Amino acid sequence: MEKLIINGGRPLKGRVKISGAKNAVLPIIAATLLGQDGPSRLEEVPALEDVYTISEVLAKLGVSASFDKDANALTVDASEIGS
Repeated sequence: MEKLIINGGRPLKGRVKISGAKNAVLPIIAATLLGQDGPSRLEEVPALEDVYTISEVLAKLGVSASFDKDANALTVDASEIGS
């Protein structure tokens, strides 16, 4: 296990941006099927093959799913789900 040793006696300050993780986003995408009243927008979605694959599976069910690569956002509309 690695350690980070900080010397200097000054408090640390700053910000770290945490990106989305595949293992978290796939169940969240599946959960959007429960919200059938209108579109759901998911942000910080990683651009991974698994995300594209589940979007194609949802499309076969009649769900509209569009991924915006520039914003790392996925919009899912399950209001017209077929089955």
